[in-house]
Amino acid sequence: MMRRFKTIAFIINSKAIVISALAVLSTYLCIRWNVTANYPLTLIATAIVFPIVFSINSAYKRREAVLDDYASMKAHGRAIYFATRDWLDKTDDDKQRKCRSLLGDLLRSSRELFNAPRAEMLDREEQVYGCFSNLSRFIREDLRQAGLASGEVSRCNQYLSKMMLAFEQVKHIYQYRTPRTLRAFSDFFITILPPLYGPYFAYVAKDFSFGLTYVMPVLFALVLVSLDKIQEHLENPFDQVGQDDVMINAEKFMDRLHAGARTQTQDRAA
Repeated sequence: MMRRFKTIAFIINSKAIVISALAVLSTYLCIRWNVTANYPLTLIATAIVFPIVFSINSAYKRREAVLDDYASMKAHGRAIYFATRDWLDKTDDDKQRKCRSLLGDLLRSSRELFNAPRAEMLDREEQVYGCFSNLSRFIREDLRQAGLASGEVSRCNQYLSKMMLAFEQVKHIYQYRTPRTLRAFSDFFITILPPLYGPYFAYVAKDFSFGLTYVMPVLFALVLVSLDKIQEHLENPFDQVGQDDVMINAEKFMDRLHAGARTQTQDRAA
């Protein structure tokens, strides 16, 4: 129940309350001074609903693309770990532990980059590529020199290159947002149209009971502002503000690798 209230609080904020109050005030003044007009509602669809729905769809696709690339990074990292664990004639816990540590450092540095402001991107990006470099040296020095066949080393390097490609794709989503001019356009009309539609609300008020006169302007403002707020939360899937954000859980990933290593050790002992 508390989670639902938090979700509602994310959508209905101070902006929604202010615009609702302005719409109610405008409706009250228009009713009092008998200022009415039958404005077309198609203006709302053209100026607000269509741009916001387009932006929400675009932001949602960005989030889904991030999830796909994040899954690719984890899957290919896990493949490198399995190669360390299973492809060598003689492997040891030290190599597996080092591989887990390198993969964990990579995910943690990626998380720090995507959760930080874009002004810090260059410095944090160097840390991420430092982790990629360490992983590349691990494949060359620890796996190849331990007797891993050249074809299998090449395959591990392919896994690494796919991880780098996935990281770059996520980085571009982090770096670039949906069109700012479209967002500014929608935000402008969301702010001004509910109060400007006061004459329309006064016009249709004759069809409502006395206590319901101001329900429509309030709902009108809440719906538009809530759609804008949904788009804003989906815009950055890394800020950890909304409930639909992408969380890079490096610790859970490492725990799963370690649990798999313990299971294999127990199977060999049996």
